Order: sequence, then structure tokens, then C-alpha cells
Amino acid sequence: MATATTNSFDLDIAEAAEEAFELAGLEMRTGYDLRTARRSINLMMLEWANRGLNLWQVESGDTTLTAGTSTYTLEGDTIDLLEHHLRTNDGESNSQSDTALTRISFSQYSDVPNKLDQGRPNEILVNRNSGTTTFTLYPIPDSSETYKVVWYRLRQIYDAGNPASNTIDIPKVFLPCLVAGLAYYLAMKNPEASQRIPFLKQQYEEQWKLASEENRVKEAVRFVPGGYQYVICKRQTCIWYMW
Repeated sequence: MATATTNSFDLDIAEAAEEAFELAGLEMRTGYDLRTARRSINLMMLEWANRGLNLWQVESGDTTLTAGTSTYTLEGDTIDLLEHHLRTNDGESNSQSDTALTRISFSQYSDVPNKLDQGRPNEILVNRNSGTTTFTLYPIPDSSETYKVVWYRLRQIYDAGNPASNTIDIPKVFLPCLVAGLAYYLAMKNPEASQRIPFLKQQYEEQWKLASEENRVKEAVRFVPGGYQYVICKRQTCIWYMW
């Protein structure tokens, strides 16, 4: 008997919705059924973010600094910065150097007596505005060197948009959790499936536990100083914040 040699299985939005309707004991028949399922997926992605599950969205990047400019805007889907270092001599194999920037709170930044000081930055204030995330450096970059801030950012989950053939912005290990959760969401909106709600809720939480434990980073606890904390645990939840 031949053995399959591919590992490309995935579900697009329509297939995930169809599977969830079936799990809820329902049938997806109309375009409205798909629209309401897609809306529920987007709401569930926000719920997952509230649960602190964002690890698959960590991306690296950098920002080139301009002398005399203290504040810089990040991409619009940035939730927060996880790591941030000041880089000098970028691209020079013998002299490139990254130095950690100390994250400070708004209270600490407000205590800086002269916010117009220029020099080599060593502190960073991250401002998570609604729809816009910025960072402010102290001291303000001077012109003595060319600086970059290299960072790891946490970005938002992409929406379950059109077309229905789009796949969903999650690791494959979360597909059973997504289907179970979507079935639970759909059952709460459909009186025909009301009796299955307790069962579907249980299935959703079980699949959530399995997937979130699989997706945890295997590192010791680490704290980032300042107004925010983020924690990575060996056998615990992925990331959460305190402010």
C-alpha cells in the first residue's frame, strides 16, 4: 500500500465553516451562512488575542533612525514590541553591534528633565495607541553614528476576509480548535443547535487546551522591565501583558 508523501493539508474559510456547521448538527446552505461564519471567526480571533495567544504573529524588522527625531511609527497592525535593540554599524561584519534598549513607562519618561537631549539612545517608550503603535527614544538620536532599532513585533491576526478560498492566519495545530470554537459560536446563534451548546463548549475548551499547550515556547520565565511585562513560560500560557 502506498504512503502519502505530502503534508500540505489545510482548511480554507469555506471548508472550516462547513465542518463547523456539521459539528453543530447544522447545514451550511446559503451565502448568509458563510457570512455569519466568517464574522464569528473574526470575533473568535479577537477572543484568542484576549486569551493571550499571539505567538505565531511574532515578526522581526528594523527602523532606521533619523538624527534629531525621537518618535517613530510602526506598521498599523502592530500590537506591541517584544524585543528592541539599538544597532550600530549595520552590515559591517567586524563592527556591527546590538545593544538592548531599556523599556520605560510613561511615568519614567515624564520624569526625564530634558527630553531634547541628543546622543546614543538607551531607553525606549512604546505607545500602544488605538490603531497606531509608536516608540520614542531617549536620548534623541544624534548624528555621530547611523542607528537602527531592530525589533520583534507582535502583530494582529489577519481577518477571515473574502474570498472564501482564503486560508486562516493560524498554525495548522489550531484548526481543530477553530472548527470546534466556530461550531460553538454558530450553535449559540441558532436555536436548532441550542441543545448541543454545552457539548460544543466542552469540545472547544478541550481543543483550546491541547493547541495552546502545543504552541507554548519552551523557555524560562522572562520579564521585560518598565510599564509593561510580557512573559514566556516553559509550561504556561504564551504571552500576556500587565500595565
